[in-house]
Amino acid sequence: MRDLFITLVIFGAVPFILMRPYIGAYVWAWLSYMNPHRLSWGFAYNMPFAAIVAGMLIIGLFTAKEKNKFPVNIVTIIWLIFIFWLAVSTVFAIDVDESMFEFKRVMKIQLITLVTLLVITDKKKLEYLIWAIVASLSFFGVKGGAFVMATAGSYRVWGPPDTFIEGNNELALALLMIIPLMWHLRQQAKNIWLRRIMVVFILLTLFSIISSYSRGAFLAAGAVLLMFWLKSSKKFVIGISLVVVVSAVLAFMPGQYFDRMNTIQNYEEDGSALGRINAWYFAFNLAMDRPLTGGGFGTFTKDLFITYAPDPFDHHDAHSIYFEVLGEQGFIGLAIFLALWFFTFRLCSKIIKQTKNSEELEWANSLAKMVQVGVVAYIVGGAFLGLAYFDLPYHLMIIAVLCHMFVQKELDEASNKDTGKSAGDEL
Repeated sequence: MRDLFITLVIFGAVPFILMRPYIGAYVWAWLSYMNPHRLSWGFAYNMPFAAIVAGMLIIGLFTAKEKNKFPVNIVTIIWLIFIFWLAVSTVFAIDVDESMFEFKRVMKIQLITLVTLLVITDKKKLEYLIWAIVASLSFFGVKGGAFVMATAGSYRVWGPPDTFIEGNNELALALLMIIPLMWHLRQQAKNIWLRRIMVVFILLTLFSIISSYSRGAFLAAGAVLLMFWLKSSKKFVIGISLVVVVSAVLAFMPGQYFDRMNTIQNYEEDGSALGRINAWYFAFNLAMDRPLTGGGFGTFTKDLFITYAPDPFDHHDAHSIYFEVLGEQGFIGLAIFLALWFFTFRLCSKIIKQTKNSEELEWANSLAKMVQVGVVAYIVGGAFLGLAYFDLPYHLMIIAVLCHMFVQKELDEASNKDTGKSAGDEL
C-alpha cells in the first residue's frame, strides 16, 4: 500500500513540476531527506524517484516564465570553484573509474542545488522550501523522540536505510542542523497553536539527537546551544530555558548514555575513536603524497590503507568532512571547502547587519541567524562524520544566498521609492 501511495504521489506531481518547477525543489527535498520510498518494502524501494523528479525539475527550469539570474557573489563563486575542483580531482584520481562513479552522484546533488537556487524566486517560495526540508527530517526527529520517551532512552534512533543519514551519528547531525530552522519557522508562525506544536517538535527532536548516543552530536549540540544563545535577543530568558530543557533531557537518559559520553575523555581506550584517528592519518598521508588533488573520490579503500595508514589493517571511512575532503580533493580542495563555509557564515552576518533595524525584514534577520547556527552544527559535528557532500549543508548555503538576494531586492526597492519621493518634493 505504501509503495502504491508513494508512486502515485510522485507521478502525480510531475505535471505540476513541469508547470511550476519550484514544486520540484520541494519534492526533491522530501525525497532526499525523508526518503519515503525507503520506508516501503515493495517495488517502490529502489524506484529512481529522485532521478525522475530531477529530470522534470530541469525541464521545468527551461520552460519556466519566472526564474532567478544566477547570483554572483563570493559564496556562489567559491561554490562553483569547488565544483570545478571536484571535477579536476576526479580526472587525476588514483582510480578514475571508482572516482567517476561517486563524482556523478555528487554532481547530481550539486546540480539540483543549483537549479533550486534558480527556481526559488521569492520569500514565500523560500519559506515553503524550508518547511519541506524541516518536515522531511523532523519526521525522524519527532518519531524518534516519541520512541525514546516510550523506551526511556534505552535504544538508539536510526535514519532511513541506504541513505546519507542511515546511521545514528549522521541522523543526529542532520537533526541538529534543522533545529535552528525549526525555531525560525516557529518565530514566523502567526498561529499560536502552530508555534506551540513547533516547540513540542523541537523538544522531541532533541530527545532523538541525544538518544543517538553520538559523541560527535553531543559536542556539536554544545556548540549549537552556545551559538543559539549568542544569537538570541533575550539572553537571560533563553539561557535559563536552555539550562532547564537540557537538564530535563539528560536526566531522562539512562546510565549507559553517560558511560558512552565519558569515553570522549578516554579515547585512547576506545577502538572506534582510534579507528577514526587512523583514518585521519591516512587522509593526511595521502594528501601529503598527492597535495594538489588528493586521491579523488572513493580513496578510503583497504588497498590504499596498506600504503598510507599507520595501522594498515584498521580500515575505516573518513569520519570527518575535513579529512574526507583532504584525502579526496587535496589541500587545495580543503582550502576551497573551508572558504565556502566561512563566507556563507559571513554572508549571513551581512544580512543580519542589513536587517537589524527593519521590521519588514525581521524574517531575514531571524533566518540568517539560524542558518549560522546550522552551519556551526555542520562544521563542529562534521568534524567526526564523513558528510562532506550531503545535500543539507548546501541547502543551508543557498538559503543564505536566496535570503541575501531577496533582502537586497527589498532594500533597493525601498531606496528607489525614497529617491522618487525626494525628487517629487524638489519639483
